[in-house]
Amino acid sequence: MLRKEFQIDLEEIRDVLKDYGSIKIGRVFLNQYASDKLVEAIETQGFEPIICTSDVDVRLAVEGMELVFSPVIDTIALVTRDADFKPLLSKANEHGKETILFGAEPGLSVALKNSADYVIILKEGVMEHEYDSRDLKGSGVEDFSEVPLPGEGQVKL
Repeated sequence: MLRKEFQIDLEEIRDVLKDYGSIKIGRVFLNQYASDKLVEAIETQGFEPIICTSDVDVRLAVEGMELVFSPVIDTIALVTRDADFKPLLSKANEHGKETILFGAEPGLSVALKNSADYVIILKEGVMEHEYDSRDLKGSGVEDFSEVPLPGEGQVKL
């Protein structure tokens, strides 16, 4: 997802995540061809770059599953468009973890969106919050323009 076309801003992602709680682990998984400049930029933003010599998706899924079973982690956030991570989100939800998905259009998997508790979509460089309708059923909320985020603030869609 760290491609120019998506205009992903790691600082903005970190700032949004702070609305959900403190960040315990922040990792960015990269393939072996990542430039030194990219690795440095990731470190500058306070994330840990993980260089993968084999399949990045497998490494992310394995490390994600470790977090699902960690007692000190209550929320798992992914930045991806790839439906391959739907089982990870589903397993996290099954084990009581809240899930946040940062994705980009076009090409964001609908199945992936429907597996996350909170969805934040990047469109033309702007993050838009969406909510899983399962969380709001029966709440009387019909206008999703102002739905509270976890924590103190509210986000206007």
